[in-house]
Amino acid sequence: MPIAPKNNTAEPLQSVASGTAAKRAPRKSTRKAGANGESQPWGTQSIHRAITILREIAARSQTGLRLADIADALELERPTAHRIVKGLVAQGMVAQDPVSKRYRLGHVVYELGLAATPHYNLKEICQPALHRLADKSGDSVFLVVRSGLDTVCIDRIEGSYPIQTRTLNIGGRRPLGIGAGSLALLMGMTPEEIDHAISTNAARFATFSQLTPERLRKALKISQEAGYAINVEDVLPGVAAIGMAIRPPNGQPYAAISIAAIESRLAGPRREEMARLLAKEVRQLEKLLEAEQQNWE
Repeated sequence: MPIAPKNNTAEPLQSVASGTAAKRAPRKSTRKAGANGESQPWGTQSIHRAITILREIAARSQTGLRLADIADALELERPTAHRIVKGLVAQGMVAQDPVSKRYRLGHVVYELGLAATPHYNLKEICQPALHRLADKSGDSVFLVVRSGLDTVCIDRIEGSYPIQTRTLNIGGRRPLGIGAGSLALLMGMTPEEIDHAISTNAARFATFSQLTPERLRKALKISQEAGYAINVEDVLPGVAAIGMAIRPPNGQPYAAISIAAIESRLAGPRREEMARLLAKEVRQLEKLLEAEQQNWE
């Protein structure tokens, strides 16, 4: 994102009649009162807004966003939103479609993502398991990771069954709890964190699914009792999915795998069969990731 150039011009000096060293004029305040009454540096506020804009655009990666959509989502004045977006475009972080005029993520975001690959590649390590699950189930398999109060799909493998459920694209972003993999990650959080995630994301649910906060809490309870995430027509009519989180040796899970299919293929005994298959692969992945982590320590 844009970085303000360093200001090398001298600040105005106050002359002192006694001949002592000149003093710098006091700077104007660069802080603004936030919504909670606390002051915020202008620079910090701009960074926060720019990152939030990038997240909003990422969540609509297929359709893109109009400037009005961005301004409404962040509750910004149109000129303020335009100024920030213009800066992101100048840096290659955002690109505007010349026909639709909608904004999408730019090439620099992709380049930064490649550079940010961790010391072990989660997608690479998980791919054999994803392929085995897709081959044995015949259905679509997804790998998602947590990103703040959202989840992002980083891989998708399709099975051989004629009807595939392409409910989530690679790079697609959803609020925590929307989708089986995302719900599995929500299950691994503390009750306080769950309440915070649901209340914060509640206004966004309708955009992604049929869920309300109340229905999500009910789905969460059912999933916790089953021991894995269960999603039945919560995202799309006629589509069901199950998911399990990949748990690190210490700390909360940060990734999850899900299997999605038409509802009739994930009901009754077959759903339990697929859950056992998924659990086996997840346990193996946890051991692989633990060993990989130890190799880097």
